[in-house]
Amino acid sequence: MQQRLMKKTAVCALVFFLVSMGFILAISAGREGEPIEEMEEPAFNEAMENELSFERGQADTSYLRVPLPAGCRAQELIIENFYMDRELRIFVPGAKEDFYSMNALSGNCGEILRGGFNITDGGAVLDFQLTGVYECRTILEDENLYIRFLPPRQVYDRVVVIDPAWGGKETGEEAQGLVEKNINLEIARSLSKKLEAGNIKAYYTRMDDLNPSAGQRTALGNGAGADMYIRIQLGAGEDPAVYGVEAAYRTDYFIPGFGSGELAGLLEREVTSAVNGKSMGTVKLPEEEGLLSGLEIPAASVTVGYITNKQEALLLGRQEYIDKIAEGIYQAVLKAYENDIFH
Repeated sequence: MQQRLMKKTAVCALVFFLVSMGFILAISAGREGEPIEEMEEPAFNEAMENELSFERGQADTSYLRVPLPAGCRAQELIIENFYMDRELRIFVPGAKEDFYSMNALSGNCGEILRGGFNITDGGAVLDFQLTGVYECRTILEDENLYIRFLPPRQVYDRVVVIDPAWGGKETGEEAQGLVEKNINLEIARSLSKKLEAGNIKAYYTRMDDLNPSAGQRTALGNGAGADMYIRIQLGAGEDPAVYGVEAAYRTDYFIPGFGSGELAGLLEREVTSAVNGKSMGTVKLPEEEGLLSGLEIPAASVTVGYITNKQEALLLGRQEYIDKIAEGIYQAVLKAYENDIFH
């Protein structure tokens, strides 16, 4: 059975990837304009109305088997992986209220802490709380959905975590008509296109106006098994004449050859070069400083400009300047991998 499933993985995984990406793009488009109606933004950590049943002890396969109603097609399924919350959500069309009460899930349940479901218009929403950060590979066969949970390091050669500072009610610095949280996010969005084109897998602490906790951000960095963690932020000062690019790092995590200090140096140099700006060097953060604490990988924050400086604020409000900053961060990531010490 498992060998037969593995032979079909390449084709089926591609189908589900395209379906999932199409839905994600729909979400992004919907947030820019009118809200979409297919599936509401999940209320994270909210208990499902009904508990899923698992036939435990049948882990002779690497797949979790999720039964589906008769006639359910791949293009109708909606699969969302919320890495920050270690939560997988699946919309199953046509599932009636008693379907998952009468049909248990089976196979490999080792990566699942709990599972529940709600009945909605047109089907059921299944919710799985996972034990860690996983990539999901799926196969649809004989009215069953088979899911394999893989650590990111088993799927991707190069993995980074990007952390746009602030979000939600925490706006960061505000000056010259600009809001820091928005600029940080725009830089991350521009950077995401470059990393994707460069075949570098990136996980983002946020790609919307949300504000994950410091613990959630750190957990993503460590849980993804990333090679490096980069925080994007702006500076502000009492002296409006202060401007430039600066990077900061903690000294309590070190690996030979390339650590947080080396990453900070690359970020400061490459962003400064990309924007043709002023270098302010790198800064060692004190151990009591909460920023970047708890990370077990090379980590640094890059201050890409000072919002309190009128000239620099004017530049930060322009998309072409945002793209230059993103290019600088991207070049820093590429040069880090040129060290060839991660594998």
